[in-house]
Parts: sequence; C-alpha cells; structure tokens
Amino acid sequence: MPSSLSQFLPQLLPQLAVTTIATVTSLTVTALTTVVPVAQAADRIYVTYGLLERSIGFDALENFAKTGEVDDDLFVYTSYVSPAQRKELQSILQAKADVSPVAISQFLYSPQGELLLKRLGQVIQSEARTDGAVGIRAALILAAADSTEGFSPLSIIRKFPTRGIRVDLQRTLQVAGELQRLVSETQRAMSQIVALADRTAAASPIKNPIDLTNRGQITTNRFTVSLTDNTRVKITGNTQPRSFPVDVYLPRISTNTPAIVISHGVGSDRTTFRYLATHLASHGFAVFVPEHPGSNANQIQSLLRGLTSEVAEPTEFIDRPLDVKYLLDYFSNLSRTDSRFKFVNFQKVGVLGQSFGGYTALALAGAPLNFQSLNENCTEATLLTTFNVSLSLQCRATQLFNQSYPLADSRVAAIISINPLSSVVFGPASLGKIKIPTMIVSSGSDTVAPSLPEQILPFTQLKTPDRYLVMMPKGSHFSTLEDAASSPGSVSVPEGVIGPNPAQARRYMNALSLAFFQTYLTGQGASFRSFLTSSYVKSISDPTQPIRLITDFDPTAPTIPVVIPAPAVTPVPTDDLVTPSK
Repeated sequence: MPSSLSQFLPQLLPQLAVTTIATVTSLTVTALTTVVPVAQAADRIYVTYGLLERSIGFDALENFAKTGEVDDDLFVYTSYVSPAQRKELQSILQAKADVSPVAISQFLYSPQGELLLKRLGQVIQSEARTDGAVGIRAALILAAADSTEGFSPLSIIRKFPTRGIRVDLQRTLQVAGELQRLVSETQRAMSQIVALADRTAAASPIKNPIDLTNRGQITTNRFTVSLTDNTRVKITGNTQPRSFPVDVYLPRISTNTPAIVISHGVGSDRTTFRYLATHLASHGFAVFVPEHPGSNANQIQSLLRGLTSEVAEPTEFIDRPLDVKYLLDYFSNLSRTDSRFKFVNFQKVGVLGQSFGGYTALALAGAPLNFQSLNENCTEATLLTTFNVSLSLQCRATQLFNQSYPLADSRVAAIISINPLSSVVFGPASLGKIKIPTMIVSSGSDTVAPSLPEQILPFTQLKTPDRYLVMMPKGSHFSTLEDAASSPGSVSVPEGVIGPNPAQARRYMNALSLAFFQTYLTGQGASFRSFLTSSYVKSISDPTQPIRLITDFDPTAPTIPVVIPAPAVTPVPTDDLVTPSK
C-alpha cells in the first residue's frame, strides 16, 4: 500500500465509507435484480480496510435519511463530505422503486443475475466476513415484498439476514480503480476522436448542406406479416418452428426500391425504431422490421414472471441473423406473385441494428462467431472483474456447439451497427472479414456496451475501406431508441439512464442512415457521400448531444488535449487530502 494512502487512511475511511454506501445502495436499487426467511435484520454497517474498521448504526442512517439530522454516530462520516454529497446520500437513501419480488427473484436466478450477485458479494459481506451474495439476494427480494417500507436502500439494508453488514473498502477501492481506468481510457479515446473529426472538418468544410432529418414526400403503407420458419431445427437444433412478426413499411412508388432490415436489441421490439423505419420509407426505401422472439420485450417479461430463466437464449446468436435471412428469402419469393413487392430489390440490402441487433448486423455482414475468442475471454475471473456488462450476454454464446454457422448473407450490401456487442463474440479475426460498407455508432456514456471495448477498438479492426465511426460523447446505450410513450411494448428505461436530448440523437440517426443507405444502396453516392463526412456531421451537431464522425482512427496516437470534461472532483475539507471522484 502506498505510504501516502497508509498515512491518511484513517481520515479517508469515513468519507469513503459514505461514498461506498451511496454507490452500493444506488447500484442495488437500480439493478433489476425463493424468498429466504430472515431470522434477524441488519442493524449495523461495518466498513473495513484490512485491520481498520469503523461502523455506523442503522438507526442513525435511517434518521439521517428521513430528517437530515446527523447524530454522534454519523458525524465522524459526514464531516468528511461536502454538503452536496451529504444531500445526495440522503436522496439516495430515500429513493424507492415499485418492483415485484417475483421479478427480482427471477432476474437474480438468471445467469446475468448470478453474475451481478457474485460481483456485489465481493464488496458486501456478512457479519462473519463471508461472501454476501446470498444475503444480498435475500435482502433484495424481501425488500421488494415489503408493502409497508417499500423497495429502497434502507429497506434493503434492514432486510439483510445478519445483524451486521460489512463493506470491504479495500475491494471497493480496487473496483473503483478499475472503473476509473476504463473511464480514463475512454475519455482519452473520445478526445482523440473529437479532435481528429474537428481537424478533418476544418480542412474540408461542407458547402450548402441540406437537412436530411426531415421526412420525405413519399407516402407509405405499413402492415404486419407473420412468418414461420420450419427449417430452423436443422441449424439450431431447436425442435419448435421459429415464428415471428415483421412490420413492413412500403413506399408507394413504382421504381426500383432498395430494401432495409432493422434489428432491435434485447428487451425491445419492432416498434423501437419505428421513427427511423417511417423516415427511410418516406424517402423511398422498403423497410422490414422483424421481432426476434427469443430476445425481445416479451422474453424479458417472461423472465420476470418466472416463465423463462434467460435474458436471451444462447441460440439467439444464431436465430437473429437467420430471422433476417429467412425474411429476405420469404419476401423475395413473394415478390414474384405479390405486386406490392414487385419493385423491391432484395439482392442489395441494407441492415441496421442496435445492441444485440448491432451484433446481428455485423454477423450478416460476414463476421463469424469466434469461439476461440469466447473461450479465451469468457472466464469467471474476467466476468467478475469487468465493467463491460455486455460480456455477460456475449459469453452465453459459449453454450453453442463450436462449429461454423451460416450467418452471413451475400445480399447484405451495407450495415449500420449502433452500440453493438462485438469485442468477445467476434474479436479482430472475425471483424476483419467484413468487406462491405460499415458504420458503427458509439455512445460515450454507454454503461451496457462500453464505447472503448465494444465500438471504438472494433472499428479499428475493420478492414473494409468504407468504414465510419460515429461518436456521441454524451449518448447512452438507449439514446437512439423510440420514445417510451411511442413504444409501449418495450421494457421501460428510466429517463436518467437514457441520457440528454434523445430526440436529437434520433434526428442524427434519421440523417446519417439516409445518407449512408442512399450512398451504398441506390447508386447515388455522388449526391450523398458528402453527408458522410466530418464536416457535415459537425454542422448538424447540437451542444446538448454533440456528435462527430471519422473514417480512420489510431488509438495509439498521442492524446490531443481537447473536449471531453472529466467527472467532477469534490475536494475534501482537509489540507492534506484530495477526494477521489465520485
């Protein structure tokens, strides 16, 4: 342990204790996380660092949450935090959520829930210093079942099934350090990307840009077709036919009509990108939006009702691309007899997907499942130390048979992959096999599929000459999705998680997807390629949700000091110390 930390640890401990409690309880409430009987409840929280230990009574914490009063038991902690931090902790402790104990129980017994519990169990322990995973699960379920107190950090602490809770500060500091490294590396990469995009834009300013966010003049028809694939069993081994609906958006034109398929993410449905499908159809594209039944909103609802044990079945890594391939086969054959599809070109198709749909687009473009990468990276040690939440889903692909699956489709001519899962399930070897135009959209505040490992580095691994990286530094994993009020079937996401100005993020997708698919599907590259440039993207950038575009990137290049502000750091009221950022 560094001498400076050793010297000041007794002073740091109270402050870090409060920060740890706030962080852990906030994470616990946010996580959708058989009822275990509780003989006793936690009445004291112990914060330990090796042989050093301090404690706080639950009653003191509860009184502080309700009244803001700080008694002698709590004073030693709160005296080391700022008034703003104290108010934030009080707000976190008061927060309540309306969640079902059955839903939490089902999630916590899923593979993803088990992983979350193991991670939390390293930091939060029982009074006897044993792994706290079982106690955390019991506390979460019992707190959700308590109709009197409700589901809140205080009720979760109170329901912990031992008299005391121990928070391992040493492990917490290690976790915080790992997170800080990821944040710092991502900030560095984003600074480089923004600086490169701005230099490129300044060198070639765009002339007379037009607004591609406006809806086109072409009227459209929207209808739903239900498909059933009876041949899937030969590839996936599933005994049941694969049935799924497809929303079709057809422009009313009698000329060559390019086709685009949109693939939604986990917990979403075919309404998630309705705004984009409508926009593209109004500009003359035939848009097909399938719903993937093994990883849609219904799958999540089934998980929370106890009807399934998976967020997404491992076979979804195969089924999703095959859904798109079957869709193209079906409508291509139908176009021979159904006049509605007479002019649709099913031989040169665009695919756009988000999150798991982003994976789907990359697989269809030619990136094969990489079992060597999966086996090397999907170890328990990795999963228990990573902040890349998407790995818990990617690593489910290790349950598949290690063989070559026919996921690529030669009809797919260009793809847009938004917030994709890609680092482990593909890796450099697989991504390097993509030969068609590819746009990857990344969000700097993506806590599900972090920007650096899942989009920025994978972008550098693409070998196709036509590649684009779009960066929204303030965007989240959910910024480009349909407004929740317009997409009632999807699993709801709290506003604070969505990020700033999602309406602007959707406008960006309208403009960029239109320019991209016009360039690579219609032969109008001369007219639209200028909109796939750093200068155009900067010209439409809004300060509340900035955006940049680059076509090449070297992550090893020296950092140019610009742009992305680091998280705020609040100083401790002490001459000797600097408070770690929250």
